[in-house]
Amino acid sequence: MPRLSRSTALTLGYIGLGALDSWLSGSQDPRAHRARMITKTALMPVLTASLVTDERARTSPLLATTIAGQIAGWGGDVLLLGEGSTELFAAGAGSFGVGHAAYITGFRRVRNRRTRLRAAKAGKAAAALFLSGGPAMAIGAAREELVLGPAVLGYTALLSSMLGHAGNLDPALPGRARRRIFAGAALFATSDTLLGMRKFWWKSAPARSETVVMATYAAGQLLISKGAVAAAI
Repeated sequence: MPRLSRSTALTLGYIGLGALDSWLSGSQDPRAHRARMITKTALMPVLTASLVTDERARTSPLLATTIAGQIAGWGGDVLLLGEGSTELFAAGAGSFGVGHAAYITGFRRVRNRRTRLRAAKAGKAAAALFLSGGPAMAIGAAREELVLGPAVLGYTALLSSMLGHAGNLDPALPGRARRRIFAGAALFATSDTLLGMRKFWWKSAPARSETVVMATYAAGQLLISKGAVAAAI
């Protein structure tokens, strides 16, 4: 039986950890929240370890920015464990915003130079996401805390931009890389949209809806990471 590579073993560990944390996130048992101090905190370090130990990623033009995005995602994960605090929520969103900026930087380096983002299908979809969700989320956030309104609007703009750039990559990149990255960005956007709806508008959402938020987030980060590996030259 062939031996698993270190990167593959870490990837499998991440998938298991993501599944467990997603399940715990939807539980109302206080013990589940305490357990997430370990499971959620470990997610991005394990994913980053799987990336940097993959020899195929060494020549990827997206390696450095993907690592930066994952580190910023880890900061957001940890900060958002502090539920109920406006300051921690804003700091967590800011950390994720830095992560989106890192992803955008990488995607722009390997962008489709023949098609402007605003003319690309993904760019139009990203604009629609922002226009349909950004103002509504900002209004809902401002109702809770005035300072959150502009912050959430800015975050939604970054998220939408990340999605648009993820779908407008150089056609010379392997197709599997482009598909994984765009699917990952779409899942990330889905997760954040659900999170915003739960926090600002859908207060009566069942606890298990948080499982969907975490599952789409964990899957999105994994697909972006694997897309970066597949982009290696």
